[in-house]
Amino acid sequence: MADEISRSYSIEDLRRLARRRLPRAVFDFFDGGAEDESTLRDNRLAFGRLKFMPKSPVNVSTIDASTALLGSRSDLPMAIAPTGAIGFGWPRGDIEIAKAAAAFGIPFSLSTSSTASIEAIAREAPGRLWFQAYVFRDKAFLNTLIERARAADYEALIITVDMPVGGKRERDFRNDFDLPFRYTPRNVLDFAHSPRWGLRMLRHGMPVLENLIDFVPDTKSVSGIASSVGKNYDDAFSWDFIQSIRDRWPRKLIIKGILRAADAQRVAAIGCDGLVVSNHGGRQLDGALASLDALPAIVNAVAGRVSVLLDSGVRRGADIIKARALGAEGVLIGRPALYGVAAGGEKGARRALEILSDELVRTMRLCGVSSVDDITADVLAPRVGFEHDAPS
Repeated sequence: MADEISRSYSIEDLRRLARRRLPRAVFDFFDGGAEDESTLRDNRLAFGRLKFMPKSPVNVSTIDASTALLGSRSDLPMAIAPTGAIGFGWPRGDIEIAKAAAAFGIPFSLSTSSTASIEAIAREAPGRLWFQAYVFRDKAFLNTLIERARAADYEALIITVDMPVGGKRERDFRNDFDLPFRYTPRNVLDFAHSPRWGLRMLRHGMPVLENLIDFVPDTKSVSGIASSVGKNYDDAFSWDFIQSIRDRWPRKLIIKGILRAADAQRVAAIGCDGLVVSNHGGRQLDGALASLDALPAIVNAVAGRVSVLLDSGVRRGADIIKARALGAEGVLIGRPALYGVAAGGEKGARRALEILSDELVRTMRLCGVSSVDDITADVLAPRVGFEHDAPS
């Protein structure tokens, strides 16, 4: 296993390795998107449309890949995105990724739907920790989660606003893999074809959504918890609720799931510290604009009043430079870390970050840029019809 991890040279290599080692249903849960998966594909195509215009000759003998994310220094211009149910890919998967993030000096975002508790992450993987929360109808329970994050000294709270209802992920339906999770003849047979994965699950037990146990106190099963939670997403909340969170959360507040410039301006007006330009990795609204295509207008709209981050579609270190050139402070990565941890636990997660870090530094050198803070729009070739790309 270790040799295959070390001989993975791209995130796509780790993706293929994860696909071999996971049951099909679990891999598709991590890998898939909503409906026709057009937004999932467009997220990658958007990066491919941007071309570099390297500067030369430039002294790039020394590279500084660090930058400020939300006002604090990060060793790389990226953070781990909140992703749920990681424990299906590897036991204690959330903790393994959090440890890898701490080792690379970048923030780790813990999902509400994680398989490790808020407190366990803070105890076992101390570093820059952000906690992500969905907006539930049960505001008392949501407030409890937020207070737990504050007590555990998480530096930032992320509120996800693009999930009033779950997306239609057809791969999961076809595989009989859904949350609420249930055993069916189809997925039991699927699991049997991945004996190593099955043995790990037998040794450690099936994952539990630790942060949500108190929400459904009469069960610890993923199916029971997820069923109740899935019915509790709030499809009627407004900006007033975001303001109420801002009024009582004393630390950094990030709003995730913004694609419109007008919404970004509202985030800034409320006094939030950051926003994530995101289409949920193509897992929610199929046909939504690629995050990268939405980025320039949002950067211009907020005019430096809030930190702008981007997720959805990042697979290469070069992608990080492209996002930075269009005005993002940094990126959040979700699937790359999932592929890594599913391929080989903490070692695989570290390898994913190592690949992105190495590619970032190499591409900076090739582009003639010695510092992340010096990456500007002129490193990219102009796109006809996209003159608004360059942040004003």
